[in-house]
Order: sequence, then structure tokens, then C-alpha cells
Amino acid sequence: MDRRDVLKLSASAGAAGVLTLAPVDFAAASDSGADPGPGRGAAAAVTRTLSGHLPTGTADFVYLPLKVPGGIRQIDVSYTYDRPAVPAGVLGNACDIGIFDQRGTDVGGRGFRGWSGGARTEFSISAEQATPGYLAGPVEAGTWHVVLGPYTVAPQGLDYSVTVTLTPGEPGTTPAPDYPPEQVPGRGRGWYRGDCHLHTVHSDGKRTLEQLAALARAAKLDFINSSDHNTSSAHPLLGPLAGDDLLILTGEEITTRNGHYLAIGVDGGEWIDWRYRARDDAFDRFARQIRRAGGIVVPAHPYGTSLASQWKFGYDNVDAIEVWNGPWTADDEASLLTWDNLLTGAARRGDGQWVPAMGNSDAHRDPDVVGLPQTVVLADGLDRRSLQAGIRAGHSWIAENADVRLAFSASGPHGEHAGIGERLAVADDADVTVRLEVGGVPADCVLRLLTDEGPTVTQALPASGVLEWTTTASYSSYVRAEVRHPAGSGDTSGLPGPAAALTNPIWLGRA
Repeated sequence: MDRRDVLKLSASAGAAGVLTLAPVDFAAASDSGADPGPGRGAAAAVTRTLSGHLPTGTADFVYLPLKVPGGIRQIDVSYTYDRPAVPAGVLGNACDIGIFDQRGTDVGGRGFRGWSGGARTEFSISAEQATPGYLAGPVEAGTWHVVLGPYTVAPQGLDYSVTVTLTPGEPGTTPAPDYPPEQVPGRGRGWYRGDCHLHTVHSDGKRTLEQLAALARAAKLDFINSSDHNTSSAHPLLGPLAGDDLLILTGEEITTRNGHYLAIGVDGGEWIDWRYRARDDAFDRFARQIRRAGGIVVPAHPYGTSLASQWKFGYDNVDAIEVWNGPWTADDEASLLTWDNLLTGAARRGDGQWVPAMGNSDAHRDPDVVGLPQTVVLADGLDRRSLQAGIRAGHSWIAENADVRLAFSASGPHGEHAGIGERLAVADDADVTVRLEVGGVPADCVLRLLTDEGPTVTQALPASGVLEWTTTASYSSYVRAEVRHPAGSGDTSGLPGPAAALTNPIWLGRA
């Protein structure tokens, strides 16, 4: 394979660059060397190994077509690739894998049957069951495609080997999906705590679905969102894990080459494609798909430090921003500042349109803490629609754990009142009293009030836990609150310490 040919194919592929190799025809393949199944006689499993070399600059996705005959019960795939030594600072080989069935590989099409990224070296699919990350269902005749995702390629190139086994037999029956219910009955208006960015063995996490549900309950969460990378395979298994004490939403983390984003609370079984970059002008299409499926769109860790995780699609077509992802780090500080700048832009426009903030744990494995952080949402009930409405409206705040308590409000001179995410409609020169009440945090925490000018009030946590401040709408377009731990000893950056809690803004003045 010539490098110039690969680049030519990549550039002409439309969405993310793709390369499709010559097909392997299992239907016409000789059975010599095949591995017969026990007691199957002539109905033997057929195994073929496909090997090749990918140069640097190859396509984002490489498709290996498989011509699958009828009468196949199960498909098994395993793969390996080389990892040659590279100089310090140079990216080595990393290659993901997944598969599409006979319905094709069109971006956003119906052929998706599973993706494990780089988390697994083998997988199986049959009608009865599938490896986590993959969708159970019949192995129907037609051209299937194993897809390789050469995430990074070393200067020496990437040598791969893919082994495919087709086992004949009766197709079997696919279990009916058991999606979780969309609401917990009997729960009215109140503040509900949730973590909407979580991973399990269905992508690159190490926890089972059962373990995740148990950890969510231990963290005193009211709701979670299933968000494994690029697959919906967990959705039909979540129903038995929900209950009167835990609402489980079905979603996905879509990991494009130009940033990751969450689909929160889509219909069970809905799959969102990830095979595009910002230059492909495809994001808006999939944001619409998420909303048609009843979900909301939330960029994850916009300044993530891993390759391809920084958000490059802009914020014009999103419902919220994940400004706090896991334990507080410098990239969270950058996300928070970017979000605050967006608030200032919204204040300048004066159209009432703004993007709220949320926080999630992105927990994958021990010792990742489920519920660190968590979004606390004011909703009319513990149900999918009400929670999404609260998140979109910014009627929420973020806490590092369930022990943190917070109340934040603003009041005007004539009894006007507004809470988090609301607008206090007062004259520009009217006195506004802002009140922040905090509990469940260490005594050395610092309270901060911030406006469109930046940090306006910084005060050690009072013994009462209450901070009041007076301002006007002409002075402050909005005000939001932060609770911060002290900065580490020896920290000379001038930045505040890690967050213990953050709020969405209260807007001041008549719109």
C-alpha cells in the first residue's frame, strides 16, 4: 500500500478519512485448514487471518470487508498490532477496533454492531449474546466490515493482524431489551443529585453495570447516565439495575477526533456516530439526532489532556458544558474560565440565551470516585424530561460529594426573588442582596462571588456558613458562586484552590 494512495483515499472520503481494503470472501473460501466445531462434521467453523501495514498519515478508519455467507450462527474477531519503540515525545502505535454488519458503514447509518476502541483484543457476536460493547443479533449474510481505528501511528508504520472466525449453525433468538424506566414515581419537585458521565466494561471501564449501580447508590445519587464510548450496548441491560432509589438514563460518550461529548438521556438503544472531525461539518447533524431521541448535548472535558479530547466544535449547538470532570485539575480551571467568558457574551447580547455548566465524574475504574463531582438539579420530578429541563435551564449547581449543601439566591427591594439559573428582574440601580449558604464542606474553604467583572467577593467560610453581598444590576450582569478548598502549600500560580462547589449564575436586571 503506497502512502500517497492512502492519503488520496483519506482526503476523498467525505466525513472522517476512511480506507476500504479488498474484501475477504468467506462464501467462496476453501474449507482447507478450517477448524471444525465439536460434532459438526462438514459444518465447520472457518477462520481467516488478514494482515497488513498502515503507514503514518493513514485514514482515521480502515475497513476490512468480509463477505459473510448465510447460515452463520456466530462471528468471532481478534486482532493484534505491533508497538515499535519510538523516540521520546513521538506518538507510538494505538489502534482501535469495531464492526459494522451487512447494512453498511455509512456515517450515521444502521450497520453499527459494536465498538471496543482499544479496550479489547477480541469480541464475539451472535443472536443470543455479544461481548460488552457489541450488539447481539443475527449474523446475517452480506458484506460485514471490521473497522480499525489507527488512533496514532508510529513513524515506522503499524503492522496489524485480524483473525475472523465464522461458525455455522442455527441463528438463535435475541433477548428482548430491558431498558430502564424513564421516571421514579412519586418523586415531586426537588433537588436531585446525578452523575452523567460514567464508564463500564461496555467501553474502556473496568466496572460491571452492577458495580456501577451499587457505587451510585453508595454515593447517594438520585440518577446516573450510561455513557460508554461510542456504543449503546449497555442500554438493554440496565432495566433490572434501576429502582425507586435510582433513575438510570441511557446515553453515550461520543469520542470524535476533535473532542468528546455526552448524549444524556436518549431513547434506549439509540446510537450516535463518532466518525467525523470538526472540519467535516457533521456535528450539528448528530446534535439534532440526540434531541430527536429525547436527549441533551453536553461537551465533555473541553480542555482534556489526552489526544483528541479537546473540544473543537464550538458551543453554539449544545445544551450545557461539562466544566468539572473528575478530581479538580488545571483543565477544569480552563473549562470554567471559558464557560464564564460565554456568560459574559450572553450578558452582552441580552437575549436570555446562555449555556449552563454541569459536572460529572468520568469514572472508569478504581480508584475513580462515582459522584466526584455531581450535578444537583432542581426538577419537577425524578424523571428524564424534568431533569433535562433543569439542566438546560441552568437550575443546577455542582458539588464534590453528597455531603455538600448549598443555597444561593438574590432578592430585590420589593420582594423580588430569583434562584440559580433564574433572572431577578429589577431596575439597574436597585439594590440586590445576594445570599450564599454553604454546609458540609471543610472549615478552611473559601467562598467566592463572581460577576462579569470576575471575582468580586472572596471570603473565608464564616462560622454560620452564610455570605451576603449587595450589588446592582448595572454593576453585575450576573453573579455566580464558588466554594474553593485552599490552594496547596507552595502554589504560586495565583489560582484559587480546587472547587468544592460551583453554581450556575443568577442573572440581574430586566432582560
